[in-house]
Amino acid sequence: MERKQIAPAAYLCRIGAEKFNQCRVALHFQYPARRDRATADALLPLVLERGFADCPDMTELSRRLARLYGADLTVETAMNGANRVLTVSVTGLKDELALEGEALSRQYAALALGVAFHPYLVGDTFDPEAVEIEKDKLKKQLEAQVNNKRSYCVRQARRRYFGSSPAGIERDGYPEEVEGITPAALTQAYREMLRAATIDLMAVGADGDMLAELLAGELAGLDRQPLALAPASAMPRQEPALFEENMEMEQAKLCLLFTAGRPTGTEEMAACRLAMSLFGGSATSRLFLNVREKQSLCYYCGATYSSVTGTMSVDSGIQPQNAARAEAAILKELKDLCEGPITQEELEDCRRGLLSGLGSVEDTLSGLENWYYTEICRDGAVDSPAQARAALEAVTADQVRQVLRMFSLSVRYLLTPKEAQEDA
Repeated sequence: MERKQIAPAAYLCRIGAEKFNQCRVALHFQYPARRDRATADALLPLVLERGFADCPDMTELSRRLARLYGADLTVETAMNGANRVLTVSVTGLKDELALEGEALSRQYAALALGVAFHPYLVGDTFDPEAVEIEKDKLKKQLEAQVNNKRSYCVRQARRRYFGSSPAGIERDGYPEEVEGITPAALTQAYREMLRAATIDLMAVGADGDMLAELLAGELAGLDRQPLALAPASAMPRQEPALFEENMEMEQAKLCLLFTAGRPTGTEEMAACRLAMSLFGGSATSRLFLNVREKQSLCYYCGATYSSVTGTMSVDSGIQPQNAARAEAAILKELKDLCEGPITQEELEDCRRGLLSGLGSVEDTLSGLENWYYTEICRDGAVDSPAQARAALEAVTADQVRQVLRMFSLSVRYLLTPKEAQEDA
């Protein structure tokens, strides 16, 4: 990958994709997240995806994409620690495969830049009808989150852990705030994003020079005052905080949130990947084999990790009466990995699985783009998938132990059926 600056806080990233018959153009806008604007920021991609100034009608937009041999347009948002990222991407056939010699990549660029820089406005604000339609969708989506008890439990644990920290801002906003978002407020959030964001234009198998020229032209007419991105940071270690909530449900959910007290450096990523896989991130992990299979204490039990915030979460579905035993078993597996033996066989089983996953990164355009943008966001050395595989091959059992020893329990959140509480 090659990354070069084309304007203040604006970069072109070229990624080779010779083996593909498609190309991809993606614009990433990253800027510091703000709690008072979180719900408007979450609504923004939904409205932007409906069309833009030159193609405001959703039906016509679909027809235009179809005429471009079924090109795909997506607009989405994500959180990167205490920063928010809005992404506009278009994927379609390469120019050389066009039946009539059309300049397809230039048209993909026109779509992506049109959505990002020239939204459809009624007067000076977003279309009120479009805003109301998408507000209704977002509100229903947020209200439905409680129906997925697994993700709800994890989200509640994160809320208790992060509190009012910017890293705890919800990606999808807050249901009680949706109704109050006006077209003017949404337009203001959009303009603030253009003004403040660091922009990465990813050219995956597309003409980077052409894209750089087009983006520079768009930025030339803007009043840009890019803000410094929030650095990777972690909440300090704390004594474990225990929470329990009762709901109408059958199965209990348990989430244990651990912290390392600091974000992970790029040089530690290979060891972190293998440590998470060995502890609870694979079908050969200690949590899966020992807590789920051998002891039958849970229906599922997995571990995930965020390098930006230095947090590891273990979530499981359990019978209410097994909550204490499951928690004790999870903590025991972590302690055993930190202090006891790690066999070469289990280490290699997990390593092979990760190597296979890293190999598949290069099988899709979106996989390549997401990999390199994630590497850019780490704000360190940008490794290719091949370099990540080589680093993973060199990780030892002692390095895995060192990673896992960083973590201490910060939050336990138990979601249990009401009748279980009543019986107790």
